Amino acid sequence: MKLVILRNSGLKSKQTGLLTRLAILLIALCVAPLLHAQGRAECSLIKSEILKRPVRYCAFLPPGFDDDKTRRYPVLYFLHGLGDNEQSLLNFGGWDVVSELRRQGKIGDFVILAPSGGHSFYLNSEDGKLRYEDFLLKEFMPQMEKKYRAQGTPSSRGITGISMGGYGALRLTFKFPNQFAAVSAQMPALMPGLPKDMSSGAPGSPGALLGEVFGSPAYFDRNNVFSFARTDSAASLKRLKIYFDVGNNDDFGFEQGAQVLDKLLTSRGIPHEFHIYPGGHSAQFVMAHFGEVIQFQWNAIGAGK
Repeated sequence: MKLVILRNSGLKSKQTGLLTRLAILLIALCVAPLLHAQGRAECSLIKSEILKRPVRYCAFLPPGFDDDKTRRYPVLYFLHGLGDNEQSLLNFGGWDVVSELRRQGKIGDFVILAPSGGHSFYLNSEDGKLRYEDFLLKEFMPQMEKKYRAQGTPSSRGITGISMGGYGALRLTFKFPNQFAAVSAQMPALMPGLPKDMSSGAPGSPGALLGEVFGSPAYFDRNNVFSFARTDSAASLKRLKIYFDVGNNDDFGFEQGAQVLDKLLTSRGIPHEFHIYPGGHSAQFVMAHFGEVIQFQWNAIGAGK
């Protein structure tokens, strides 16, 4: 809407001011419903006693969240990839996808909570110096679900992630299958074994970062996605909704690990949804299929509940 103020029109200043105020009011009335329909993002800090530092996070809240203070919502945890942060949904356009799906009536209202995970892979390091898993489960989830009025039941709780976050989402769900109803992962960093340069890699290299978290091959073998997918009871895994996708030309070869996981789950009779799509390891790949992920999660944690 374009605001035009007539000059030298013979109107008195009071009349001009009135017209200006009316025009501004009309603009506000037009814009407000759009903002309301999209919901809002709220980014802040949570103090962690476990990590001994504050941790940044973003909460993505549905329309009407501030209107009805008694309403409780399903919750989806979003874990970002290596090199990104808690604002990842804003950075790659995922929040726009969520808003558009809601506008189209393909999903309903739920809260998305996205913590900053650094390069933790969302687990406790072998040396105990970085207890990110403990922080997530014992501090972040309980405090955030209380603050943002989550329903607080496993049946209304999902988790999703990208790359490192996809690894974290799958691992946490397989390790604690009774805590979640659904897990999804895009381009998950699934590695059947640790990189050979883990101990010799330069500071900041992928191998060195993995070494800081996993420490030793033995710790990796006991604590990775495949280990829990192999040893969990079939009954506990069968109650989960599981989705993961990957590009057929992933820059890090993660399609190989994804296929290993697919075969492992299939061999155990665990229902799951797995896709290999054309593409590499990129934000473009994520965006191309993020709508599928969100609708998958909504059908698991929100639809009909």
